[in-house]
Amino acid sequence: MSEKKPKEMVSIKNVIIKGILLFIIINFLFVPLKPLPALGHLSAYNYLFPGRVRFPFGENPDQAYNMSLNNLEAMFAAHELSGGKKPADEFRVLLIGDSSVWGYLLQPENTLSANLNAADIKITGKTVRVYNLGYPTLSLMKDLVILNDAMQYHPDLIIWLITLESLPVTRQLDSPIIQNNATIVRNLITKYSLSLDPADPRLLSRNFLQSTLIGERRDLADLLRLQLYGVMWASTGVDQYYPATYDPPQEDLDPDDTFHGLLPPQLNVRDLSVDILVAGKKLAGVAPIIFVNEPIFISHGENSTIRYNFFYPRWAYDQYRQILFETCQNNNWTCIDEWNSVSSDQFTNSAIHMTPFGTQILSTELAKAILSLPNP
Repeated sequence: MSEKKPKEMVSIKNVIIKGILLFIIINFLFVPLKPLPALGHLSAYNYLFPGRVRFPFGENPDQAYNMSLNNLEAMFAAHELSGGKKPADEFRVLLIGDSSVWGYLLQPENTLSANLNAADIKITGKTVRVYNLGYPTLSLMKDLVILNDAMQYHPDLIIWLITLESLPVTRQLDSPIIQNNATIVRNLITKYSLSLDPADPRLLSRNFLQSTLIGERRDLADLLRLQLYGVMWASTGVDQYYPATYDPPQEDLDPDDTFHGLLPPQLNVRDLSVDILVAGKKLAGVAPIIFVNEPIFISHGENSTIRYNFFYPRWAYDQYRQILFETCQNNNWTCIDEWNSVSSDQFTNSAIHMTPFGTQILSTELAKAILSLPNP
């Protein structure tokens, strides 16, 4: 075999050098351009296959045909809410909240939003269409971030389901979706003067290398994987993993009366992020909000006189309900308290996750609240 000529060797060397330089340039340009949010808008959902009825979330993607990611734009782009222009005859309702709203262990047709849509509610000649914007993890700040993006879809009503575990100030920034969208979170903290620290170390700030194409490769790969799982979602309708068995809510409880390090007898308002609810009202503008204290599992086992369930000592939860009632009354908010509307046998694997029947009970109460709105 003849050896390569010197000119050919130089040419190959130049191609390699130029390739390396081009890769370096692309990496450097990736940082100031910040293309990931824009790329999140590029989605095959609502085009090649249907939009998802709930946000992407999952820890077993190969079984759930779903996965968690940190790109809010991609989450919304994959959702049916972004499927097109709002119909003129649609009264648009957005449900926000935690995993109970998202529908953990519930088939898509058994979720709160599905039940409400099946009720075929009419308001002023328009059909009520409910969209599920619940997302697992308990944090009002997470809900506010989602609401911030959701307002571009022109809701007529927002139903915000909350529970005490989503209110402690100390846990507002624990959610990964919060930590990985630090710029949005900091902007909201500043805009609404929230009692949270925009410099909190839990809010992740990426350095230069982490912001390059190489540093962002995992997020880019997640965007592509989400599209691929859409094929299976479209053909099966499966969007979460349903285990064959699960542990029910804990009935026998420890004799512990603390709540996130707080001791009885007094739950102080400053320990709760009520200011995020106030921010949500401002953010919603003219769109009304119904605040719903969601149902909880109530234990009847050992030490149930001390605690309602694994989450809540009785003293803290009772005082939270009073604080919420007074806040709603003082601000003239529409609030409904459904804390004990679902019996204990209608919860699945936690103190807030309900069975299909329990979810249906709650949806009936929400339907009444929608219909009772003044001049919707």
